[in-house]
Amino acid sequence: MGHAKKVITIHVQNDREKEEFLREVGRLNLPAFIYVHGKLGSLKVNVQGTKGEIRDAVSKIMAIHSRVRARLYPNRRGLYRYSPDDLFREAGVSVPPASLVRTLELLGETVEFDEETGEIRTSLPWAEAVELVRKLGDVLSEISLRTTRQIREIILPVSVARGIDPDEVLETLVELGLAEWKEDKFKYELVKNKGQAMEELLAYLSREEGEEDED
Repeated sequence: MGHAKKVITIHVQNDREKEEFLREVGRLNLPAFIYVHGKLGSLKVNVQGTKGEIRDAVSKIMAIHSRVRARLYPNRRGLYRYSPDDLFREAGVSVPPASLVRTLELLGETVEFDEETGEIRTSLPWAEAVELVRKLGDVLSEISLRTTRQIREIILPVSVARGIDPDEVLETLVELGLAEWKEDKFKYELVKNKGQAMEELLAYLSREEGEEDED
């Protein structure tokens, strides 16, 4: 089991890409020893360990670099590509990816969710996407104990995208007869299916906003 060494060169376009890349590499917990040095433009990544450890580390380092590039630079269609896990780790909170996607839609952002890879492609830049996840996390922690998963998938996007207090969204759902309190479960749950409940809630909120505009 001889120790070997491999040096790979990573080309970066600017300080931000360099910082994001170094931070992600710093989070790796691998048996291989990894050391990065170099000037802006090209970083030399020095990997030491057994051949297997080096191979594993290099593939993870290359994957990190492509994920960092995907989230910093939009593709031809103007979309950034995020791994939800990266977003959640950066935000320090985890939320259902479906709620994140729905929030982006309600905000009028372009968004696509790749079922196979779990990747989210959206027009919202990285720092703003991280901030959005934090807001969703705050709402989730406020309501998670007294709501079912289905109802949370309505409250989270609507509360964050429309800037309405989550309790207010919940009260509105109950008033509209779309949700009710279940004594046996100590939770609020939907009375109608999720799609229909969301549609009726949004229609109601749009009417409310329309009336306020007229005043």
